[in-house]
Amino acid sequence: MSIELRHLRCFLAIAEEASLTRAAARLHLTQPAVSRTLAALEHHLGARLVDRSTHHLALTAEGRAFQDRAAAALAAFDAAVDPDRLRHRPLRLGHAWSAFGPYTTPLLRRWQRAHPETPLELLRIDDRTAGLARGEVDAALLRGPVDAPGLVTEELATEHRVAALPADHPLADRPRLTLGDLAAETVVLNTVSGTTTLALWPAGARPAATLTVANTDDWLTAIAAGRGIGVSSASTAALHPHPGVTYRPLPDAPALPLVLAWRDAFPHPATGELVTMAREIAREAE
Repeated sequence: MSIELRHLRCFLAIAEEASLTRAAARLHLTQPAVSRTLAALEHHLGARLVDRSTHHLALTAEGRAFQDRAAAALAAFDAAVDPDRLRHRPLRLGHAWSAFGPYTTPLLRRWQRAHPETPLELLRIDDRTAGLARGEVDAALLRGPVDAPGLVTEELATEHRVAALPADHPLADRPRLTLGDLAAETVVLNTVSGTTTLALWPAGARPAATLTVANTDDWLTAIAAGRGIGVSSASTAALHPHPGVTYRPLPDAPALPLVLAWRDAFPHPATGELVTMAREIAREAE
């Protein structure tokens, strides 16, 4: 059998709604029709995508892997047939936090001067690949290792790490800190788009308590409220000042790579120019 876009749209509706009934209502179909479409897709792939063995519908491991591929394929198709994008297709540049650091504005201004016919849209998306794996953006500025399949990366720079402390924390009076200074603290971890994990500390000297959040705003709020401390890149200190948060250098923590990533398949026509310009700006700053 041939797989059509309707199979992908149906599967994504099921994945997002976590319910065959709600997916059917969203697609204006009957529930049996949604079940048949899903079954046909699973038969074609030779894998079970949805676990129906419990009262709560959930994706299988294969379903979670296929979700990103299906979303990227649909996004590429929708962009290809969008008449407005055909005439004036912007270059969507994603980031999860801090973008290109202090070079964000120079990049946007230089791009506008050099490529006025192709708008560069900077989009913050709270996701490990800033929406790139799902096809929501054409390229992304990411920090830390990137191991998502189908992506090409180029390291632009490395950034020093900093500790983020409540402004009234006793350690905030020190000019610089070490990872050991933070080992007795509760560490606030952004598990959705952040790069800091307990593996940053040496084995046997890792913090015992953590607090998880889902984005940079919640990370800052938790630290300002005195619920813990955090570790991030120096760009975070520059671009996300907060009256309740004090940043201090963390010289013994390994530097954090800043990379530009894009999809290997069907890249935006202006991707090459973006890579060249970002590389030039990073080198000028050395």
